[in-house]
Amino acid sequence: MAQTDRTNSSKQPTRKQAERISARQRIQEAQRLEQAAAKRRRGIVAVVSAVAVLALAGGVTVAITAAKDDKSSSADAAAEPTALVVPANTGGPDNTVITYGKPDAAHTLQVFEDFRCPVCKSFETTNGDTVKKLADDGTVKVEYHLAAFLDKNLGGKGSRTALAAAGAALNEGVDKFKQFHDVLYANQPEEREDGFGDVNHLLELADKVPGLKTDAFVKAVTDGTYAPWAKKVADAFNDSGVTGTPTVKLDGKPITLFSGNRAVTPEQFTAQVKQAAGLQ
Repeated sequence: MAQTDRTNSSKQPTRKQAERISARQRIQEAQRLEQAAAKRRRGIVAVVSAVAVLALAGGVTVAITAAKDDKSSSADAAAEPTALVVPANTGGPDNTVITYGKPDAAHTLQVFEDFRCPVCKSFETTNGDTVKKLADDGTVKVEYHLAAFLDKNLGGKGSRTALAAAGAALNEGVDKFKQFHDVLYANQPEEREDGFGDVNHLLELADKVPGLKTDAFVKAVTDGTYAPWAKKVADAFNDSGVTGTPTVKLDGKPITLFSGNRAVTPEQFTAQVKQAAGLQ
């Protein structure tokens, strides 16, 4: 005869005891799930931070790996307009490229960035003025290819909301876009925060660009008018073959952005650009 299961011969719990046990189990399960979710969130932040540090320390161009399947959550998508409105002053395939500088410049500097990328901020802090000078003096024209994959990596919607607001600035003029672009990097929130996901904060930052906050700009940012366009821009980045930000190319030739644990100097950056352009 098979051994009898000891649990079957024990006294059965009362209904109230069973309910208390069930409730306790539900609470324990909920706590377990929350702890697991928190662990995953910490892991994502740790990985992003570690990769950013390695990018600076190892001299690599890629700060953070881009996700090819970046998609908005259904809740965010429901809150955003679906009609595609393209801002003025766009170019490139499907109007997803923003060009700053003289259109007839002989050389093109492609800049691939994500507004939430901390290493992009490091690049912009060190060499942003140099990029602008090279464009203003006609050495190059700058093509901005903007991404939003960090929303998926870090959670939130700051990359694509900032990108949509940058579209509203572009609609006011390329110079307004460039100034707003620089303001966003100068005021980039800490990477664990989603400060750019708040349109009111973006409008506050727009105060730093003289003449930007027209009624049309405020309405476009508040309504998310250019959110569908921002998604197309981000999708174009995902399809570009570039796997992370910041990445910079001169006429398709990669430019080294970091040496050792810091960004290359403006002099080093300029020398690379001119060498790649055959100007020295």
